[in-house]
Amino acid sequence: MVTLLYDGSFDGLLTAVFEVFEYKYKDVEIRNRERFQQENMFAEIHEVVTQNEKSDRVLKKLETSIGKSGIKQLLMVFLSELPESEDLIFSAIQQSIKSADNNVLQNFANDDILQISKICKSVSRERHRMTAFVRFEKMKDDIYFAKIDPDFDVLPLIRKHFKDRYADQKWMIYDLKRHYGLFYDLKDCEFFYPDSSFNLNQYQQKFHEEEINYQELWKSYFTKTNIKERKNIKLHVQHVPKRYWRYLTEKF
Repeated sequence: MVTLLYDGSFDGLLTAVFEVFEYKYKDVEIRNRERFQQENMFAEIHEVVTQNEKSDRVLKKLETSIGKSGIKQLLMVFLSELPESEDLIFSAIQQSIKSADNNVLQNFANDDILQISKICKSVSRERHRMTAFVRFEKMKDDIYFAKIDPDFDVLPLIRKHFKDRYADQKWMIYDLKRHYGLFYDLKDCEFFYPDSSFNLNQYQQKFHEEEINYQELWKSYFTKTNIKERKNIKLHVQHVPKRYWRYLTEKF
């Protein structure tokens, strides 16, 4: 078996797929270089160098068979970060090449396609919850800051939502688990990757004076409007699972 190692990016994965066909590999697997642990010292390793030209050619081919919505589904599987994601994506691409006239992602009789559908639903649900439960806090530099810790890597999926919704404010969303974020400066919305000198705790201590007052006001409003006799924790948890409470000002 030949193992193709890529850099962990979606473009890198698609480059690896391109090279499977370019070099006519038969028995192959595609793995993220950072997570790969070689068990067989005699196994053949193919190091993939990400090339946008190759990944773009794969995307164009996929667009004719599964469309842009299908490509988004494969991206969601990739962002799930599940161990089987590379195998599922490669399987779907192989099937789309063999059945170019049909959208293979609608063939739920296939186990891989069914699994892709289930993963997409889970990632989509997490994306929706991040757009609903994210809470921004105003900092002294007039930037609205929010931290998230999602199960899946959904930052790329919520980028457009927040850019459109808060187009008139500078804001930053930081993923605690993956150590990168989004920053919008009223013009561009870009990903940023802070180095080890970035101290999140120190930054969070720099609340704007207005923010502290707003938080106290909101907590007071929430407490006074809460009717104890009508409290239904079970129903509340169904709508807002406890793991999202960390984002809610009224919960801390």
